[in-house]
Amino acid sequence: MSARPLTLKRIQSYRKKTFRLAKPIKTKAQAVDFVSERGFVYFWPISGITLPSLWAAVAGDRPVADAHDDPGHVTWGWKDSALSERVWYYAKVLRKKATMIALDVTPYFYALSENYGDPANDYLILHEQGLLTHEAKAVYEVLLRKGATDSVSLRKDARLNEARFNKAIEELQADFKILPVGVAKAGAWKYAFVYDLVTNHFPKLAEAARPISHRGARHKLAELYFRSVGAEQLRDVTRLFGWKPADAEKAVADLAEAGAVRRGLTVDSQPGEWIAVAELI
Repeated sequence: MSARPLTLKRIQSYRKKTFRLAKPIKTKAQAVDFVSERGFVYFWPISGITLPSLWAAVAGDRPVADAHDDPGHVTWGWKDSALSERVWYYAKVLRKKATMIALDVTPYFYALSENYGDPANDYLILHEQGLLTHEAKAVYEVLLRKGATDSVSLRKDARLNEARFNKAIEELQADFKILPVGVAKAGAWKYAFVYDLVTNHFPKLAEAARPISHRGARHKLAELYFRSVGAEQLRDVTRLFGWKPADAEKAVADLAEAGAVRRGLTVDSQPGEWIAVAELI
C-alpha cells in the first residue's frame, strides 16, 4: 500500500486531537490525565516551539491572555495547588520554560541530566568541571542545608541579586536539581515559590532512572514528542530537547527502525525532510 501524501491540513487535524483543541479540558483531574496521556507538555505555549500546552488545552488555540479574569487562567490555580501533590513533575525544564511531565516519564528526563545519585557531592564535581555556575552552587547549598525554602529567603541566603538568582534557579531546574514544591505568602506580592531539592521531593527518582540508558531515554522522549505533534523536522527535536544533532539523529533513526515514525517525507511546499508518526502515513 502506497503512503498517503502528508499535508499541513492533516498534521493540524492530528494536533487538534492531541493538543486537546477540539475537546477543551474543564477540570484539574482532566489536566492531570492530559499530562499523563501526552507524557510532557508546556504550561503555556512557547513561541517557536510546537508542543501541547495546558493553557491551549483549556483556553483554546489563542495567545495567553493579559486579563487576570480570563477563564483560561484557572490553570494557574491547578498548577499551584498541585505543586505539593506529586501528580506530575513541574519545573522549568524544556528550553528552561515551565514544563509539566508525567511521573512515569520523569525518570527518562532525569536519566539525561547531570545527576548521579549523590546530591551532597554531585554538584561539587560539576562546579569544579565548570558545568555548574557559582550562583547555582550558592542556591543549591542553601537548599541542601535548609531544605524547602521560599524564593525570597532563598535569594537572601544565597546573597544574589534578582537577575543572578533567577538565572541560577532556571539552571538548577533545567538539570533536575531543584523544583518548586509550593507557594508561600512572602515578598511584596505575598506570592513566592517554595523550592526544594529534587532528591528530597522525589526520593525514588534517581533509583528509577538508573537503569535507563541515554539512548533509551532519548528514544522514549522523541517517540512521545512525535506522538504529540504528529510530524516535524529533525531540527525541531534538537531545538526542543537541546540535544546534540548526532544524538537527535540517532533517536529518530531508532524510531524509524522500530516502525514508530517514517522519514524522508515532504509536506506541501515546505522545505526540508519531515518525520511523521506511522499513523499519519
